[in-house]
Amino acid sequence: MAVPKRKVSPSRRNMRRSHHALGPNSFVEDKETGELKRPHHVDLKTGMYKGRQVLTPKED
Repeated sequence: MAVPKRKVSPSRRNMRRSHHALGPNSFVEDKETGELKRPHHVDLKTGMYKGRQVLTPKED
Protein backbone atom coordinates (compact mmCIF):
# COMPACT_ATOMS: atom_id res chain seq x y z
CA MET A 1 0.00 0.00 0.00
CA ALA A 2 1.33 3.47 -0.87
CA VAL A 3 2.15 5.60 2.15
CA PRO A 4 3.39 9.21 2.07
CA LYS A 5 7.06 9.45 2.95
CA ARG A 6 6.75 12.90 4.57
CA LYS A 7 4.01 14.99 6.13
CA VAL A 8 2.34 17.45 3.76
CA SER A 9 2.89 20.93 5.15
CA PRO A 10 -0.12 23.23 5.70
CA SER A 11 1.24 25.62 3.07
CA ARG A 12 1.44 22.92 0.40
CA ARG A 13 -1.98 21.54 1.39
CA ASN A 14 -3.57 25.00 1.13
CA MET A 15 -1.90 25.72 -2.21
CA ARG A 16 -3.38 22.50 -3.56
CA ARG A 17 -6.83 23.59 -2.38
CA SER A 18 -6.58 27.06 -3.92
CA HIS A 19 -8.87 26.00 -6.78
CA HIS A 20 -11.60 24.63 -4.51
CA ALA A 21 -13.24 28.00 -3.82
CA LEU A 22 -16.77 28.57 -5.10
CA GLY A 23 -17.21 31.26 -7.72
CA PRO A 24 -20.03 33.77 -7.90
CA ASN A 25 -23.36 32.59 -9.30
CA SER A 26 -24.04 33.42 -12.92
CA PHE A 27 -27.32 34.97 -13.98
CA VAL A 28 -28.81 35.58 -17.41
CA GLU A 29 -31.60 37.94 -18.40
CA ASP A 30 -34.86 36.21 -19.21
CA LYS A 31 -35.95 36.94 -22.79
CA GLU A 32 -39.64 37.11 -21.93
CA THR A 33 -39.78 38.94 -18.60
CA GLY A 34 -36.38 40.67 -18.55
CA GLU A 35 -35.66 39.42 -15.02
CA LEU A 36 -32.43 37.74 -13.99
CA LYS A 37 -32.51 33.97 -13.62
CA ARG A 38 -30.03 31.10 -13.28
CA PRO A 39 -29.15 29.38 -16.56
CA HIS A 40 -30.59 25.86 -17.01
CA HIS A 41 -33.10 26.40 -14.17
CA VAL A 42 -36.88 26.59 -14.21
CA ASP A 43 -38.29 30.10 -13.77
CA LEU A 44 -40.50 29.66 -10.70
CA LYS A 45 -42.60 32.77 -11.39
CA THR A 46 -43.71 31.71 -14.86
CA GLY A 47 -43.01 27.95 -14.71
CA MET A 48 -41.24 28.05 -18.07
CA TYR A 49 -38.10 26.12 -19.06
CA LYS A 50 -36.63 26.22 -22.56
CA GLY A 51 -39.79 27.79 -23.91
CA ARG A 52 -42.05 25.09 -22.46
CA GLN A 53 -44.50 25.22 -19.57
CA VAL A 54 -43.20 22.66 -17.05
CA LEU A 55 -44.75 23.94 -13.81
CA THR A 56 -47.90 25.75 -12.91
CA PRO A 57 -46.97 29.32 -11.93
CA LYS A 58 -47.23 30.29 -8.29
CA GLU A 59 -50.11 32.59 -7.41
CA ASP A 60 -49.18 35.56 -5.20
